[in-house]
Amino acid sequence: MGEIEWWRRGVIYQVYPRSFQDTDGDGTGDLNGIRHRLGYLDELGVDALWISPIYPSPMADFGYDVADYCDVDPLFGSLREFDALVEDAHRRGMRVILDFVPNHTSDRHPWFREARQGRKSRKRDWYIWRDPKADGSAPNNWLSNFGGSAWEYDEASGQYYYHAFLKEQPDLNWRNAEVRAAMYDALRFWLRRGVDGFRVDVLWHLVKDAAFTDNPPNPAWRKGMPEIDRLLQTHSTDQDEVHEVVAEMRSVLSEFGEDRLLIGEIYLPVERLVSYYGKAGEGAQLPFNFQLIHAAWNAPNLARLIETYERALPANGWPNWVLGNHDQKRIASRVGEPQARVAAMLLLTLRGTPTLYYGDEIGLTQVAIPPDGVRDPWERNEPGLGFGRDPQRTPMQWDASPNAGFTAGLPWLPLSEDRESRNAEAMRDDPSSLLALYRRLIALRRRWTALHLGAFRLLRGEGDVLVFERVHESERLLVALNLGHEPTSVDLGSFVGGTVLLSTRFGRPSERLGPVLELDPDEGVVVARGRTVAGGRDF
Repeated sequence: MGEIEWWRRGVIYQVYPRSFQDTDGDGTGDLNGIRHRLGYLDELGVDALWISPIYPSPMADFGYDVADYCDVDPLFGSLREFDALVEDAHRRGMRVILDFVPNHTSDRHPWFREARQGRKSRKRDWYIWRDPKADGSAPNNWLSNFGGSAWEYDEASGQYYYHAFLKEQPDLNWRNAEVRAAMYDALRFWLRRGVDGFRVDVLWHLVKDAAFTDNPPNPAWRKGMPEIDRLLQTHSTDQDEVHEVVAEMRSVLSEFGEDRLLIGEIYLPVERLVSYYGKAGEGAQLPFNFQLIHAAWNAPNLARLIETYERALPANGWPNWVLGNHDQKRIASRVGEPQARVAAMLLLTLRGTPTLYYGDEIGLTQVAIPPDGVRDPWERNEPGLGFGRDPQRTPMQWDASPNAGFTAGLPWLPLSEDRESRNAEAMRDDPSSLLALYRRLIALRRRWTALHLGAFRLLRGEGDVLVFERVHESERLLVALNLGHEPTSVDLGSFVGGTVLLSTRFGRPSERLGPVLELDPDEGVVVARGRTVAGGRDF
């Protein structure tokens, strides 16, 4: 076997730049702030840094409404500062992944301004325009992901334009060859600056049904669910033609070397998700797998979804796992603080590439946002239903100072009430902290080939216990997770006489084990078969 791609071995860390580190006192994070904290990421042990959008934007959706694909918004800095960040990251051996938002632009993008000049505009077909129905209503029943119709009427031209998100975010027409060429040139612009890959926003949205057929009703929809879920997005997303676009994007990245990484944001059932791997060399290397985010947190369910995903992967497909991101509730709020430690062990010992979300390593939870402090447009459009994403986008907490070391100004979103104790500085030298556990887990994953490359075999998924094995050549590791709040035990079978390498409970000795492994409540343990040496080899 040749050299293993870095993204198979590596750990990816997502930074939401508005909330990571502010260096100019305006209360919003910036590129210099990320650069300032590279030492922290290096110490944590991550291999790649994924940065959410930094493009010029009116910020209607905080950077996901792009006004220029080939520049940096002054709020975050400049191209010169971006180049310095990439150079410093590369010097430390870290890759840089940039968010790419190709489904829609800002309504202030020059392309849309030109398209809006009239039906005969040269860029009219760069966006999706349709005539009204005979009664003047929207062309079909498609809904916006942020509530309401996905169609906005343009008085001047007498047509509607389509927006899958805000009306300030008109969708591009990816059936137009000029659109594709322009967007691929934008990818090349950043690749020439040394970017190592892209996370592609809402990849499964890019191509829509050519006939604009109405979406069918969702029989599972109930009051209190997001309005977007009232219909099944059968015709507005996940069209077969999107795979041609994915293959073209992959080809653009390959122009700059086979080690450039294409990640797809795709919220689809597993059987559809895995189709985005495409043929070998043509699809996304990592179509994001969000199952752990939405999973019921119990052993039988987790065992079932892990095995279903593993079976569904194509021969060329490498798995990946995600616990949190800027759109989803914090893991510590979803499963509780004790289980957040178990979740960390699960994420970093499963087969495949893990992605961490900033702040999860210190156990940040959902931060309450007062009504007059809401910034998220989804929450403003569908208020009071709990869909707002501000609570998981609050500033990183670095130390016990008044603004947690994030800014000398007024933070753009509030910090948590426990910031004096829940911060990176307080946890850094505490060997029992969650941060210390993350560091040990990442180091263990890097040291043992079985963890970053080995095969996976489920051994048990019943009651409160999830047990699986990771194997590579002579290395055999057992991972046992207690997802319950009571003590339990695991029969070790062939791992009798094994050694505890790591426990989520600090202070557990690296004891040699008998036939049974006793687990404390909310404890996870990694066991090596037989005796081990410091270099991480089984013998």
